[in-house]
Amino acid sequence: MIKLLVDCFGGDHSPEAPVAGALAALAKNPDLHLLLTGDEALLRKALEGKSYDASRLEIVHAPEVIGCDEKPTDVVRLKRNSSMMKAIILLRDEDDIAGMVSTGSTGALVTGALVRLGRIPGVIRPAFCPILPTMDGGLVGICDSGANVEVTPAHLRQFAIMASLYMQEVYGVKNPRTALLNVGKEAEKGDDIRKETYALLKDTDCVNFVGNMESRDLLSGAYDVVVADGFSGNVLVKTTEGTALELLRKLKKDIHSRTLYKLGALLMKRMFLEEKEFMNYQNYGGSVLLGTSKVVVKGHGSSKAVAVEKCIGQAYRMEVSRLSSKIEEVVARYEHYED
Repeated sequence: MIKLLVDCFGGDHSPEAPVAGALAALAKNPDLHLLLTGDEALLRKALEGKSYDASRLEIVHAPEVIGCDEKPTDVVRLKRNSSMMKAIILLRDEDDIAGMVSTGSTGALVTGALVRLGRIPGVIRPAFCPILPTMDGGLVGICDSGANVEVTPAHLRQFAIMASLYMQEVYGVKNPRTALLNVGKEAEKGDDIRKETYALLKDTDCVNFVGNMESRDLLSGAYDVVVADGFSGNVLVKTTEGTALELLRKLKKDIHSRTLYKLGALLMKRMFLEEKEFMNYQNYGGSVLLGTSKVVVKGHGSSKAVAVEKCIGQAYRMEVSRLSSKIEEVVARYEHYED
C-alpha cells in the first residue's frame, strides 16, 4: 500500500477539488491510501454523498489555512496546524507515508519541504520540474522552474540528472534528450554559467545532452528535458502557457466574428475540442519538487479535480519507481561544487 498526503486547503477550489481529485485517484489505484489534511468538518462535508473505500482514506484535522501573502518562514515557524505544514510534518515523521500533494503557497511549500524534510543525500538544491505537451504528442520537463533563482553550473548539472531520471522512470522516456536553455544554440552562446554548464553536461555520461535550446523550440518535440535556472525556467513555462491561452481566446473571438467562420467551426468542433484539451495545463498534473527526501508535488493554485488527480498520480508513480533512491545513486557518481 502506498500512502500519500493531500493538502486540501490553499488552492482556489479548495476543498472540493482536492477531495474530488483524491477520490478519483483512489478509484484508479487499488493500492493507494490517502490522508487528507484540513478542517475536518469541511472535509467531511465535501465527502458527503460520495462513494469511496473508507478504509483507504483518512482525515487529519488541520484547521489553519496559509494565505499566499504570508511570509514562508513565518508559516514554517508559526502555522504548524495549517493543512500544508501538518502534511509536511507527518511526511517527515511517518516512515510509511511516501509523499504529498499541495495546491497551496509555493513559497511556503518549498521552505517547509527544505526545512522539515531535507534533501536526498548528495543533492545540492531541490528543483521544480513541471511537464508540458509537445507538438508531436510527447512531453517535455522543465527543470528548474522557480525554486532556485541563482544557480551554479553544478546546480544545473544536477537538475539535468534529476529531471532525466524523472522523465525516464515516471514517464517511460528512454534516454531523454536533454537541452540547456540559452539565448542561442551555439556552444559558445550565453554567459559564463551557461558556457561552463554546457561543458559539464557534455561530460555527464548519464545525461543525453543534445546542446543548447532557444525558448521558441520548447514545444517542438525535439527535447524531453530542458535545464534552466529557476527565474528563466519560470518565465519560460508561464510565457508558454499564457501564449497558448491567449491564442485560444483569439481563436474563439475570431470564430464568433463571422457567420462563415461559425459554420466552419461547427464542422471542426471535434478538432477544436481536442486542441483545447491538448493545451489545458489541468491535464498534465503539477510541478514535482525533485531532490527532497520524500516526494512533493505542487499543483497549480487554480487546479480543479482532474489536475489534483494527475498530481496524485505523479506522486504515486514517483514512489512506485523508487525515483528518490535512483537520484541518490546517480548523483553520488558525480562530484559537485560546494553550495
